[in-house]
Amino acid sequence: MAEMMPGRTWALNEHSMRRALAGEVHARPYEQIAAPIRASHLAVLHDGLSAGEEHAYLTELLSIHGAEAPAETTTYFSRDLGALRLRWERHAEFSTYTFLRFDGYDHPFNDPALALVPAEWLERLPGKVLTATHLAMEKTPRSADDISTLFDGNPLIAAKIIGSAAECWTDFRLHADGFGRIWVRDKDLTKGQSGRVMQRLLEIETYRMMALLAFPPARQANAEMFRMDSGLAAIVTELADPAIAQNDRELLERLTALAAEAERLDAATSFRLGAARAYYAIVNQRIAELREDRIPGLQTIGEFMDRRLAPAMKTCESAAERQQLLARRAARAGDLLRTRVDIALEEKNRDLLRSMNRRAQLQLRLQETVEGLSVVAISYYLLGLVLYAAKGLKGAGLPVDADIAALVALPVIIGAVILGVRRLRRALVNGHGED
Repeated sequence: MAEMMPGRTWALNEHSMRRALAGEVHARPYEQIAAPIRASHLAVLHDGLSAGEEHAYLTELLSIHGAEAPAETTTYFSRDLGALRLRWERHAEFSTYTFLRFDGYDHPFNDPALALVPAEWLERLPGKVLTATHLAMEKTPRSADDISTLFDGNPLIAAKIIGSAAECWTDFRLHADGFGRIWVRDKDLTKGQSGRVMQRLLEIETYRMMALLAFPPARQANAEMFRMDSGLAAIVTELADPAIAQNDRELLERLTALAAEAERLDAATSFRLGAARAYYAIVNQRIAELREDRIPGLQTIGEFMDRRLAPAMKTCESAAERQQLLARRAARAGDLLRTRVDIALEEKNRDLLRSMNRRAQLQLRLQETVEGLSVVAISYYLLGLVLYAAKGLKGAGLPVDADIAALVALPVIIGAVILGVRRLRRALVNGHGED
């Protein structure tokens, strides 16, 4: 048999992110586990917690059990800590801590996996806990009364899942210890299926709570938008009613303040509402992956979410849509007001131009009148000089008739004065244009 030759290594100019992206689909693998299993799951909002601070906190627990700490850039790891296994994941807004134990038990929730975690370490858990759930998976069947007792007699939500290879029971309530409870009966699950079922159920609870974070701000935003809608409607009514005495400046100030408030509200809630939409989509996807079949007389997880979670998500979607609609309506009202202001300004400019035109005409007429008077006055003085000169020449013995000399000089003087005045005006106009 020929010896296997090592594969050739190709010298490729790889993209800097190629290997990280190629490994992303394998970044958070499901656990390979088998019943009996007890899991305690915590989803903790970062609340300003940096990755470095969380890494230092995790390193403490790992060092207690002599386990190797992950690299600081790690966002997922799974470690065996003696009788306990820790699965940790860091996401954009939160981190999840899932503790697993695999020893046998009588009561699924009396001695959970979290009981093996050092209490002093757990009390210093950084961030804000949003989801806390105990999950138990076993092969032993239980009666309906026994299952009801596990959930303190609360109304149950249950379904056959994964082609009836398992059953899932829960009540989606917080119990006296502050944890929710999920019980799974493993009928015929493989190790991979057991890990996927556990992960999907815990993710449904985690992402359900993350989606619901948007519900309180959405209700508050709806209340604020109702008030802003009323204010915008009043502004539009004043714009549209010619019988109302209007002050465009005051309307513009009101509209600008309303638009600024709408933008502030959108900036404060848009991320949360957008995140809720994404988290809700993940919840629906994880429910679909369970492939639920009904247990007679009980709601499935999908039906429960449709009746309880979907209305809250509709409220969030409605708030996001109303914010966009309010912004568009405010923009249209602003356009209408600006158009009216522009028309009013154009009318004022037109009236101003008319007034300036009339003034220019009056000024021209006055100027022509002044020029005429100037010609008469200058001509009169020049004619007087001619008369004095003629008389002087006559007195000197020359045969000059002063009256005839004045008559002859009159048209010449008037013509010369008119030409001189026109040249002077032309020179002044040209000189002003050059300046």
